[in-house]
Amino acid sequence: MDLAVIWFIAISVLWIGYFVLEGFDFGVGTLLPFMGRRDSVDRRVTINSIGPVWDANEVWLLTAGGAMFAAFPAWYASLFSGFYIPLFLILIALILRGVAFEYRGKRDDSTWRLWWDRAIFFGSAAPALLWGVAFANIVQGVAMDSDHIVTASLVDLLNPYALLGGLTTLSLFTLHGAVFLSLKTDGPVRVRARTAALRTAYVAVPAGAAFLMWTQLAHGKAWTWPLVLIAAATLVGGVAAVHARREGLAFGLMVATIVSAVVTLFGSLFPNVLPSVTDPAFSLTVENASSADYTLTVMTWVAVVFLPLVLVYQGWSYWVFRKRVTGATVTGATVTGDTVGTETAARGDIVIPEVTTAEGTTGTRRTATEDTVDT
Repeated sequence: MDLAVIWFIAISVLWIGYFVLEGFDFGVGTLLPFMGRRDSVDRRVTINSIGPVWDANEVWLLTAGGAMFAAFPAWYASLFSGFYIPLFLILIALILRGVAFEYRGKRDDSTWRLWWDRAIFFGSAAPALLWGVAFANIVQGVAMDSDHIVTASLVDLLNPYALLGGLTTLSLFTLHGAVFLSLKTDGPVRVRARTAALRTAYVAVPAGAAFLMWTQLAHGKAWTWPLVLIAAATLVGGVAAVHARREGLAFGLMVATIVSAVVTLFGSLFPNVLPSVTDPAFSLTVENASSADYTLTVMTWVAVVFLPLVLVYQGWSYWVFRKRVTGATVTGATVTGDTVGTETAARGDIVIPEVTTAEGTTGTRRTATEDTVDT
């Protein structure tokens, strides 16, 4: 197989990893104001659910962007110049979000934490929306001249198809985050997250179905039809699993939904990487946008060596922090192992100790409102 095609597939995989992992991060941040009252322990539980992994999840974005720059420099140049404003807004939002996670607990002041909570919300909701707008325009195509310079304005990018794409990713990531919260937490946050998932589904299911059908009918290939059907079935199945309190199954089905949807988008785009609606002859394709074979060969060997190491490390980090987060966890009550200071807990810093349950064992705590716990 052509190395350019292989790297198009590899970049697709990197974006899938980013949307699956950072997707629930965005969802958790978007739901933060609704998971507890101002300055409550429940908000700290919500933040701590993604505390050990959110920054590692962002590495997938850096890797995808770097791979695009090295493997398809013409695609990278046209995309980042033509989509400058939305991508700049995404960058600002991600910076605010990262700073908010680090600075939220630096002062014992409720107003201070409230403003950083707002930054987390904006830094999560804005990228969740704008990534959908951007990828919808990439699949649909933009006005581009013979020199591969994007001539579309910001108003052109905010077309109905792109706005539907933004609504789809925002609602889908919010649903993904709610399912993750119901799987990762216990107590009041788990109950609220389950309720939020069921309510978000009223938007995510119809928006996702409409966007995927529009994509398939306007830009899809014959082989992407099964992917559309899989995405629809797993999305509905995920919502049904939430209703049945099967959080583990629901999370797996949400992952399958995002994977199927992203593969549908990249499959609909191929062999283009950025179509031109001005003239199809001006489109950037896998062949005319790629680097030389020598560059792609070197990149391939680097990926073969280092990618497995990254996957093993990230998988290990998820395994280490696999236990549910509760109010007792973040306040440092009845912990085993290292002692968590009361000053740290009061500030709301991210701490993930293990919790000793009423039965005297370290692990999952059941609530009176839940009949079963699916991990």
